[in-house]
Amino acid sequence: MHNRTAVGVCCLGVLMAGLGGGCRKGAAPPPSSGPQTIPVSRPVQREVTEFVDYTGRTDAVNSVGVRARVTGYLERLPFKEGAEVKKDDILFEIDPRPYEAMVDQAKAQVGLAEAGLKLAKANFERARVGFEKGAVSQQEVDQAKAAVEQADAQIRANKANLEAAQLNLEFTKYRSPIDGQVSRYYFTPGNLINQDQTLITTVVSVDPMYAYFDVDERTVLRIRKAINEGKIKPRDISHRLAVLHGVAPVWATLATEPDIPVFMALDGEDGYPHRGQVDFVNNVVNPSTATMAVRGVYPNPMPPSGRRLFSPGMFVRIHLPIGQPYRALLVVDRAIGSDQGLKYVYVIDAEHKAQYRRVVIGPLQDDGLRVIEPFDPAAGTGIKPDDWVVVGSLQQIRPKMEVEPEPVPMPTPGAPSQGSPGQTPAPQPGTTPGPQPGANPPPNTGSPPGPKK
Repeated sequence: MHNRTAVGVCCLGVLMAGLGGGCRKGAAPPPSSGPQTIPVSRPVQREVTEFVDYTGRTDAVNSVGVRARVTGYLERLPFKEGAEVKKDDILFEIDPRPYEAMVDQAKAQVGLAEAGLKLAKANFERARVGFEKGAVSQQEVDQAKAAVEQADAQIRANKANLEAAQLNLEFTKYRSPIDGQVSRYYFTPGNLINQDQTLITTVVSVDPMYAYFDVDERTVLRIRKAINEGKIKPRDISHRLAVLHGVAPVWATLATEPDIPVFMALDGEDGYPHRGQVDFVNNVVNPSTATMAVRGVYPNPMPPSGRRLFSPGMFVRIHLPIGQPYRALLVVDRAIGSDQGLKYVYVIDAEHKAQYRRVVIGPLQDDGLRVIEPFDPAAGTGIKPDDWVVVGSLQQIRPKMEVEPEPVPMPTPGAPSQGSPGQTPAPQPGTTPGPQPGANPPPNTGSPPGPKK
């Protein structure tokens, strides 16, 4: 019994030793660690303009509250509510009969005074002849002369009363003081209208249209510095005054380069399709908000068949450029890292190693690309047009780390998607796609830096 147990244990040990040796002989070697594949892109080169965005409200250039200039009963409202009116169109009429009677009475007073003047002149002439013959005293002559002057003054006073009565009669027909759009009427015929008190309707101008918005103090200083440095060239002040006072139309100046262009969009509009110009900047900064009120003026023409687009009081988005367009280098925003508030990118050198590079960033563009300041040899910051910038897997990169660069076009996360407005359609089968007029050239991916290892 003991012999059989010993033989079994020996056999089991030999079997396990054979299995263990077979497993060790068939094990695969550990994988070799190679460079990690990292997407890289050349910086995009194009012209950009710095913009700041605000919200604002539209407002009419001219707004008039229509109030009667005489008291009376409202007789007629010839205008159509909400319609556009021209200057001097009749908006309402007050019963003119009491004022017609006042005009007739004033005319009669003028006639009475003129008759009194004739009598005074005749009396003066008789007194003068009698004085020459010694029949009349000097006092009587002086009295007759004074009567002539008094009658003449009475005529002038009565004529002034007549003119006032005629003005009141004219005021019974209220004429629009401006071109614009009229509101509804707040009183119907038959109501008593009090002079200079009762508001009957309002008229607002419609073309051009103002848009007011508040600009922060820092941006105001940037714009003023840009003007002082020649990046923004204001027009001659006489030209601007001519525009503001109507001698030169605003839309005529918009066809040329304006002083400071400002773009606007209404609620629901894509981009900023409406171009205007800044024509007013307030003279004080609001100390409670650190902003300054600014106004842009925009043309608001009537389409051949339709309605004007702007009305006073609309909410709008403002896109204000700072300076003139300039050539810049851009990379996708996600390629930029932050190190205790300092910005940096990784650039792949000729030996396929990641180099840490500090950068100074500029404004973010609509397509998701960020402006980067050009390379500064003295400071060692910025990027060059021929640099390969890491655009992905940024958290896995370390300085001096060897990588396998994979050239790709610069990502543009904000670019319009396929089929969206403004996107070039895909080429149809059987056609040869070519460059579209005005399209940007394709990104220069080129070859990866240095020889592949």
